[in-house]
Amino acid sequence: MQYIENDRIKVAVADHGAELCSIYDKKRGHEVVWQADPKYWNRHAPVLFPFVGKVCGGQYRYKGVSYPMGQHGFARDMDFTLVGTTEDSITYVLKSDEATLAKYPFEFELEITHRIEGNKVYVEWKVTNPSASEPLYFSIGAHPAFNVPVLPGTKKDDYYVYFEGKDELEFVYIDPVAEAADAEHPHKLALDGGFLPVTMDLFDKDAYIFDHGQVEKVAIHYPDKTPYVTIDCQGFPSVGVWSKPKSDAPYICLEPWIGRVDNMGFTGELPEKFEEQCAQPGETFKAVYIITVD
Repeated sequence: MQYIENDRIKVAVADHGAELCSIYDKKRGHEVVWQADPKYWNRHAPVLFPFVGKVCGGQYRYKGVSYPMGQHGFARDMDFTLVGTTEDSITYVLKSDEATLAKYPFEFELEITHRIEGNKVYVEWKVTNPSASEPLYFSIGAHPAFNVPVLPGTKKDDYYVYFEGKDELEFVYIDPVAEAADAEHPHKLALDGGFLPVTMDLFDKDAYIFDHGQVEKVAIHYPDKTPYVTIDCQGFPSVGVWSKPKSDAPYICLEPWIGRVDNMGFTGELPEKFEEQCAQPGETFKAVYIITVD
């Protein structure tokens, strides 16, 4: 585990998965990140690479060959190499090897930096294609979970999810049988001045998936409607909002994604996946999202 801190927050990042494990809010005196109680969900904020979500039928296809792949790829379950630290940043890298090439036939270098500035945590991704001749196809996403409730004497359904400047959003669900996005049947989500009250049945149908760049900022607000934690994800095509369905799980995930779970019935090849990214030989893809603790 590596640590960085300033006078406002203290952050911990694990070698395993280069996973953000803690943001301690010194001003308010509480932990912001979900602490992975296995009763509900045994992760904090895993990186999703080189897949976000599941692939239809548990397999994806590339150049006529089918490969099995589990949910959210494999990076979250691998040990990264620490390559740099400063007073305010931690940088890890994961590189392709024989084990990854057997299930994902692409060379890659995934560099993840967590950097703090005041009350903000910048999560920076660099995906480099070291191949001299082959393209690199991938998706990448974040899955940070935040403690809700966090204030003493409050309940989960006292809180709000907030979408700044939005009165209505379109979203899709994941079909429980197909385990894929039901993009053919989108739903409308009405908001009250951007606010969505958290109810105990809000996530009973699983995650809300907002596509097409509709959401570039999403937050959780305290019961008095003041900000608690905010995600800025400018340029990300999709955002998921999730908590464990049909439970009293005391967390909510705000998830910026570049690429996502397959659409129902998808049988195409990897380059045809929804919002699939491509890095050409020698090219580096970069993205950043920001967590603000208010």
